[in-house]
Amino acid sequence: MKKNIIPTIDVSSILKNDFNSEKSKNTINQINKACIDIGFFQIIGHGLNLKDINKICEVGNKFFNSSKNNKRKLSPKKWNSSNKNLYRGYFPNDVNGKEGLDIGDLKVTKNYSLKLNNQYIEYLNLNKSFDKNSIKILEKYFDRVFRLSETLFKCIIKIYKKNPKISSKAFSRLKTLSTLRFNYYPNQTKPVEISKQDGVALGCETHVDSGIFTVLYQDTKGGLQVQNRRNKKWYDVPFNKKALVVNTGRALEFLSKGKFKATNHRVLWNKSKRLSVPFFFEPSYDFKMNQSFLTGRKFKDNGQIYEKFLNKSLKKFIEYQR
Repeated sequence: MKKNIIPTIDVSSILKNDFNSEKSKNTINQINKACIDIGFFQIIGHGLNLKDINKICEVGNKFFNSSKNNKRKLSPKKWNSSNKNLYRGYFPNDVNGKEGLDIGDLKVTKNYSLKLNNQYIEYLNLNKSFDKNSIKILEKYFDRVFRLSETLFKCIIKIYKKNPKISSKAFSRLKTLSTLRFNYYPNQTKPVEISKQDGVALGCETHVDSGIFTVLYQDTKGGLQVQNRRNKKWYDVPFNKKALVVNTGRALEFLSKGKFKATNHRVLWNKSKRLSVPFFFEPSYDFKMNQSFLTGRKFKDNGQIYEKFLNKSLKKFIEYQR
């Protein structure tokens, strides 16, 4: 195992949206440096206690260990012809070696989804496969990790010396495309991919994420690796039970005009079962992705709405070829 290059940052000082204290300024500087240098960092003091994290993992494991019929009740139309959802829901492990469950904002109701008629704002009836207590745990976790992610984004806004309140222009809870995902790696009999770079067997292909930030809980088995942009070598992201892993995505790279680049990462092949819980923090579907939003500088390109930006980004992920 190579040395750890992933910094650990205590974000407790910024959780009350106090961005002007000396502690907060120091935290923001650490986030700035981590985003520029590697695009990955771990956060502690994030406000989610171990009990909440354990509960969300229990909900995920219980779901994936339930019957195939129970899981398929939430599958998109591609895997369950009786369902209308195309984007959200459960996908089986014959897609890319892992099972997954994508959940959007749990505040979205069926009526709101029908009225909006947007391809990504889908109502997923979790009652088909989850009990009420599990749904409450999912709602609570989504709410808390969304607020945490927005606080991190407000730090980025502060780096550009702008008012953090402008984050509301990019993120509206009922229009956000943010996704709470559960990745379940079963006993994989063979790797999903053999790295062309170094011949390493992978359980999840090399990729970058689409959104602003990904906030991840990886379990004790670890396996996540990040690529150093300078020397192109791969480094383990160590497991820390008190920490969440944060990485930059393509949307942040675009908005920052390349200052904060999205970073390649991958998951090593592991024959034992493991669960990871990433939260993809993504803007509202109608947010105009314009580089003047952060930089303040005007560009000839008027930008594009995030929905179209995401459309292009998802084409490279086999699980979204629906």
